[in-house]
Amino acid sequence: MNYKEIYNKSIENPEDFWKEQANQLEWYKNPSIILSKDEKEYPLWFADGEINACYLALDKHIQDGFGENIAIIYDSPVTQTVKKFTYNEVKTEVAKLAGGLLSLGLKKGNTAVIYMPMIPQAAFAMLACARIGVTHSVVFGGFAPHELAIRIDDCKPKVILTASSGIEVDRLIAYKPLVDEAIELAEHKPKKVVVLNRKLGARIPFKKYDVDYDALVYGSEETPCVPVEASHPLYVLYTSGTTGKPKGIVRDTGGYATALNYSMQYIYGVKPDEIFWAASDVGWVVGHSFIVYGPLINRNTTILFEGKPIKTPDASTFWRVIAEHKVNVMFTAPTAIRAIKKEDPNGEFIKQYDLSSLRTQFLAGERCDIATLEWYQQHIPIPAIDHWWQTESGWPMIANMMGVEFLPIKPGSAGKAVTGYNIQIFNEKGEELGPNEEGYVVIKLPLPPGTMLDLWKDNARFKSGYLNKFPGYYFSGDGGFKDQDDYIFITGRVDDVINVAGHRLSTAEMEEIVSSHHAVAECAVIGINDELKGQIPLALVVTKSGENMEHFQLQQEVVQLVRQQIGAVASLRDVITVQRLPKTRSGKILRKLMRSIVDGENFQIPSTIDDEEIVNELITNFSTTKIGSFK
Repeated sequence: MNYKEIYNKSIENPEDFWKEQANQLEWYKNPSIILSKDEKEYPLWFADGEINACYLALDKHIQDGFGENIAIIYDSPVTQTVKKFTYNEVKTEVAKLAGGLLSLGLKKGNTAVIYMPMIPQAAFAMLACARIGVTHSVVFGGFAPHELAIRIDDCKPKVILTASSGIEVDRLIAYKPLVDEAIELAEHKPKKVVVLNRKLGARIPFKKYDVDYDALVYGSEETPCVPVEASHPLYVLYTSGTTGKPKGIVRDTGGYATALNYSMQYIYGVKPDEIFWAASDVGWVVGHSFIVYGPLINRNTTILFEGKPIKTPDASTFWRVIAEHKVNVMFTAPTAIRAIKKEDPNGEFIKQYDLSSLRTQFLAGERCDIATLEWYQQHIPIPAIDHWWQTESGWPMIANMMGVEFLPIKPGSAGKAVTGYNIQIFNEKGEELGPNEEGYVVIKLPLPPGTMLDLWKDNARFKSGYLNKFPGYYFSGDGGFKDQDDYIFITGRVDDVINVAGHRLSTAEMEEIVSSHHAVAECAVIGINDELKGQIPLALVVTKSGENMEHFQLQQEVVQLVRQQIGAVASLRDVITVQRLPKTRSGKILRKLMRSIVDGENFQIPSTIDDEEIVNELITNFSTTKIGSFK
């Protein structure tokens, strides 16, 4: 089947299409009800099926004779460690850890929080929870105690699993004191804290509720998988909300396993036994879907990387990992590529490594600008695929489906709608727009399997945030347009559209133009308040290493570029050079935070920020340039 045929089949006959995909998995009880509705009238997949995600990821492959295949490669430049684990080895540790969790009183239907760095035990903990029907909630290791406490109070875990420390580029972060402080702050008190001592020198204050990870594992018997309903919550993953209160995205088990198995084969085009690397973190949805569950269910070797694209030790680390482990398909954020491009603009490190194993590069997390895409393809001439999805969807919604048919790449577009997603562009009134008309990106219900079930204990917020704006449709919160060939262009969150003297302008389009300047490594364009025009754009740029252009010349050339391609209506006059842009740990640029700082509004530093110190740098920078509220 070509893309058009398989896509149309998925939209016209979704029940037949997804029944066929579900049949690729081994169920304890095959579902006879493919598509129904839950008690809240929301679409539900495989309601009467029974399954276990850990069984599919580990036990199934061992039973099929692949136990000695490599399941996980742990590569940690920060500890200078590389370790490989077979499916047999992973299953033994996971099954014993699951037995240990049972001995602590956990059972099917309970919750556990996992607060760990990028180490194998983080994946083992996730799989051990899945094995016994415990819903896990992974909180990014190193999150502040206040933020961890909020999540503890929301999902009420019986147990927290943590490690002694995480390692940043230049320092050790002791996790246990942060966990203890979070428990002090939280109203809900977990019964036990399981602590893995990494023996790296971090302080581990002992509390009565502490349990040693190694002692728990080695003192326990292996426990078998527990069958769970397809709709059983595999995990709750918190994503930032506009109210400041994080949203707990609830993921099912059966639909998710079906969608991940499908996406590994048909979106990423990865065959069993190939090497897949998602350079992300288990604290994010990418880590859940494409470091742990997706690759393991598809019997791929997955790489678990503890490091950064630069400074661990330098901008060559990605290419070293690809060459050393013979990676076939990779996934990372455009931010990572931009960071490498800034440090190594001429791609000198790339020339030092044999990257012939690498077939496809996928990019997601932040919209990929054309300049970054072109730089990548100039130095590594393979398909570099920008694609789009959300924590809420759990797997890609727009992509170039490499396992179906490779379609021509259109720079700036995330590709075409993925099978199962009926994506439309609406105006404010809920009317569908024509080609090249920008509006709201919405998806007609039912969403395909694997997408969010609900918000944890907050169905009213789920409906108001995603379903009520356009009844019968999921509202993505993003703006975009389709061209005449049905390629979809995501222009950013709807609040990233600015209104300049009555003209609605996309900051994403302006960023595309600014980033095309030869001196710019990465940039952000934000709309700031202006008495005369309502809003005007402000460009913040990070220049490439070794670039010595005078600021006034850079500003003049960037302003001229925008004027040439958008027109004087854009009103871009100010360009500020900064050392860094504030980002979340997953690589998203915090434009709203920068707008609030410039406009002199009260702002809250998001819990997801990668480095809080950058906020002080920005305030100092803005005050010296006399822009916005600092005039």
